[in-house]
Amino acid sequence: MSTKKAGVDQQLIRDLAGILNDTNLSEIEVEQDDLRIRVSRQTAPAVQAYAAPAAPAPSFAAPAAASEERAAPASAADQARNAVPSPMVGTAYLSPSPGARPFIEVGQTVKEGQTLLIIEAMKTMNQIPAPRSGKVTAILCEDAQPVEFGEPLVVIE
Repeated sequence: MSTKKAGVDQQLIRDLAGILNDTNLSEIEVEQDDLRIRVSRQTAPAVQAYAAPAAPAPSFAAPAAASEERAAPASAADQARNAVPSPMVGTAYLSPSPGARPFIEVGQTVKEGQTLLIIEAMKTMNQIPAPRSGKVTAILCEDAQPVEFGEPLVVIE
């Protein structure tokens, strides 16, 4: 009568996990006789960072020009802070139908909850509401443009 070892070889699992780390893989599977072991790790979702536009090269001209250059990055930071990010991946539409008037325009004042645009995702039209009241200072996407999760769409100040 043969006896089989009850349980799983924990050292084998540790070795497989070490291989995952060493090779930067997200999953590894081993099969031996009637034993199959699969070790995987949850990978962090890719985060896309949006950098502010590069500041112009330093100028050695008048001091007034230098102060203007310092003001530009601050407005870019304000723009990034006040941007409404895309809550999903899809296609952005600025109006309810082709040829119709856009939901919003630059310079327009919007109220919290007002529809800013529509994002089509998986054949579903999703209205994107304004998270706060304010003035639209920039529309950062074009009509029928594909957008990514977290991508800035509209700036409301």
